[in-house]
Amino acid sequence: MKKEKILEVAEELFAEKGYEGTSVRDIAQRAEVNIAMISYYFGSKEKLLEALIQYRAGYTSNLLDILKKNPNEDPIHKMEKVIDVYVDRILTHHRFHNIMSRQLSMLSEAHIKEQMMAIKKQNLDIIKKIIEEGQKKKIFRKVDIELTVASIVGTISQVTLSKSFYCRLMNIPEINFDEYSLRIKNRVKKHLKKMILTHLIADMNQSSKSTS
Repeated sequence: MKKEKILEVAEELFAEKGYEGTSVRDIAQRAEVNIAMISYYFGSKEKLLEALIQYRAGYTSNLLDILKKNPNEDPIHKMEKVIDVYVDRILTHHRFHNIMSRQLSMLSEAHIKEQMMAIKKQNLDIIKKIIEEGQKKKIFRKVDIELTVASIVGTISQVTLSKSFYCRLMNIPEINFDEYSLRIKNRVKKHLKKMILTHLIADMNQSSKSTS
């Protein structure tokens, strides 16, 4: 669909040049559409960015919401799935993550900043509730929940936004991002599950059974 192609091209350009440095003409040229079509679908560059945020962030929100609403699932398994969701989504859509992480402070439109922060908070609040659920069930111990969540997202962000550095650090050839993602995805998931569950669970035997 042309609408989806415009969104994907806009995502590429916003990640490469920044939102402020990208014009509607730039998007139209790379998407091979005329400016009138972008105006028809979105109305303005500002509305296009808003649509992109909903297009990319909505899927993750829905997945995390499903995890939150399943009362019978073990909180340990929920946390493992949360990590899978975040690693898969951020590595697959690293350009959007770049926009959400690096471009946020540069945006002049306050309401778009609020939209981005609201989506981030919504997702992180769901993870917080899963941890609190585990604490009520005496599976998880008391921890600093906000910083625990930051440890998950921060680790994924580091290996995503600093690809060249981590290629060198992990002795990986300088490859394109798709190949890089395939190489590190399972390693990041395994590391985060072991780190976070060891942090959350007081009984180490229970942790090792879950991650084995």
